Amino acid sequence: MSSNAVIGSPVSRVDGPDKVHGRATYAAEFKPEGLAYAALVLSRIPSGRIKSIDVSLAMTVPGVVSVITHENAPRLPYKEMKKRPQVDPKAGGQLRVFQDDKVLWSGQPIACVVADSIEQAETAADLIRVTYSPDAQAQTKFDRALGLKPAPEAEADGRPGETQRGDAASAFDSSPVKVEGWYLQPREQHNPIELHATIAKWDGDHLTLWDKTQWVDNDRAEIAHVFDIPQDKIRVISPFVGGAFGSALRTWHHVHIAAMAAKMTGRAVRLELTRREQFTNTGSRPHTEQHVALGALEDGRLAALIQEAWGQTSTYEEYAETTLDPPRQTYSVANNATRYRLVHMNVNTPTSMRAPGVATGVFAQEIAMDELAVALGMDPVELRLKNYAETDEYKSKPWSSKELRACYAKAADDFGWSRRSPEPRSMQDNGQLVGWGMATAIYPSHRSPAQATVRLHRDGHVLLRTAASDMGPGTYTSMTQVAADTLDLPVEKVRFELGDTDFAMAPVHGGSITMASVGTAVMAACQALQKKVGELAAASSGGPFKGAASDTLLFQGGGLALKNGGGFTPYGEFLAQHGLEWLDAEGKSEPGAESETHTSSAFGAVFAEVRVDPDLGTVRVPRLVGAYDVGRVINPKIAHSQCIGGMVGGIGMALLEMVEWDDRYGRVMNANLAEYLVPVCADIVQLEASFVPSDDKIFNPLGVKGLAEIAISGVAPAIANAVFHATGKRVRDLPILPERLLL
Repeated sequence: MSSNAVIGSPVSRVDGPDKVHGRATYAAEFKPEGLAYAALVLSRIPSGRIKSIDVSLAMTVPGVVSVITHENAPRLPYKEMKKRPQVDPKAGGQLRVFQDDKVLWSGQPIACVVADSIEQAETAADLIRVTYSPDAQAQTKFDRALGLKPAPEAEADGRPGETQRGDAASAFDSSPVKVEGWYLQPREQHNPIELHATIAKWDGDHLTLWDKTQWVDNDRAEIAHVFDIPQDKIRVISPFVGGAFGSALRTWHHVHIAAMAAKMTGRAVRLELTRREQFTNTGSRPHTEQHVALGALEDGRLAALIQEAWGQTSTYEEYAETTLDPPRQTYSVANNATRYRLVHMNVNTPTSMRAPGVATGVFAQEIAMDELAVALGMDPVELRLKNYAETDEYKSKPWSSKELRACYAKAADDFGWSRRSPEPRSMQDNGQLVGWGMATAIYPSHRSPAQATVRLHRDGHVLLRTAASDMGPGTYTSMTQVAADTLDLPVEKVRFELGDTDFAMAPVHGGSITMASVGTAVMAACQALQKKVGELAAASSGGPFKGAASDTLLFQGGGLALKNGGGFTPYGEFLAQHGLEWLDAEGKSEPGAESETHTSSAFGAVFAEVRVDPDLGTVRVPRLVGAYDVGRVINPKIAHSQCIGGMVGGIGMALLEMVEWDDRYGRVMNANLAEYLVPVCADIVQLEASFVPSDDKIFNPLGVKGLAEIAISGVAPAIANAVFHATGKRVRDLPILPERLLL
């Protein structure tokens, strides 16, 4: 047990100084020798074929090195992987760039120009002339009637077309109190600060990629299959990621293009997507429409819960989400039915976006629960407590831990919920309609296999390495804390490095799994190091540790001592005594029997206050309060930052964010940050996030449960419910625009 209790301390970000001083290097900022620059040409039709592509004018631009199209691109193997990565769709096939003349969506890359400068590349790209043979049957409209059941591969991966327990339809029909409605979540776009970029450089048959990615090991594995080369000939480097929200989980086709361009030109090539290109080439939260029907007894107990969802996917891949997990698990109800369908359209394949599927499912579920509370004349918190799920009734398993009741109590008390007047339009202030609403938050906790290495140096500092990523949540800092706590070292004595396939294997940096997976591997590596030190000490030919058993040794204060006192020796001095410059150890972590015996999840309660202008319909959110059960909190400062960041995303989801889609031409009309609205500082006032006591040692040895996604789950419905309380108007389509309140 550590004596300096680094875990749980609000340590400032160890990587902060590098970022503030510009020493942190992001993917597009590396500068290998002979670097050339690439620019893309995108399709202008949603479906069809390329009739002709004229590159003659482009080739006359000074500095142009190559123009790559389907007519001159090498035919790549695109070998199938034995097991698809967890971040890829489980059915269909990825875009095979420049391998034929087919166009699958508007905005698809159909050519690439490589030049000595980005300005030359972009100028040449603008001069390429393309003619098309459009497909008159292009599917550019979202039509639920075209919805199809998920493929067997998607169902096997936890996205079933139907689930049923009890007889939900009959129970709903016979319920004395019923609510029913349709809910729309529009397509949302990731808009991280850092644009997606890849630099590719070949040295003979060895490829180095500097890439914006949330999973360097997956980059290596996929590119190895695309080009049919051994993985040990590929190195992927990604030490810093400037935000991603899920957009950098997959290895997108621009990474393939960069590697292809570098191979064809014999130069290092940088391909950085523009903001507009990201709207059609790195996925999005899919447009999803849902139907919810709730039946209840007069005392508020749920008798039936039916939730159906239709989600958008592409024509060439089947992206399916866990949209309907929340209605299967959040509340106790004997009669439960879900139905999931996918609508294939000529769009680029959607992808995970913060709390993928879950945030969408919770949005519809929690508004419907508020509607039921109104129909029953019951307090929304009381209704949720009345239907509290003591176990996971969908999987028939106990929770590994659950402190949701404490979340309701803590958040309600901090918010002042007891002062709420329940009648809509009954609270006003200075001419503004005031509304208070709340919602439950839930997000599953998962673990994946992970490894880490540790090296103890003579000077007493420790170097840890793993191939994990950090897109902003504080991985550098939290892992440093785990190591410092385990080894009883000051934080300043620990250096943590990540984002390199030369390091120990790590899982994807997404799904809120990093701390539960990589953190436990870091702890295991440090424990393995302690064991090695103990074995050396016990085998000493002299000194205070000669013959001492490992369990009689104490690791503290940067050195080794006997538990009964005496013999303290700094680690560096100890290594010198044994003629060692350093001592290495490695650790690994993976899910155990708990993944079969229990269900693990983070929980939360979110309370929102809104102010609505009765004449203009504008909505402001002066206050959000959330309380969360996320297991053990490694760093409360970083955890709080994560939560308020998720709340800001939830405000965007509720009030601002949506892709404007022209269903005549299959095009995004607001592919920029001027017209795609996201929250700014002026939209944010008071955000409060707190954590209830929790320590889930059943789930993993560190007791953590994951934090990032839970922070956005429940925010949008809490705001929507507050808007109803303020105005008496129920808005079921996001975002909640002023015109929807004035009609």
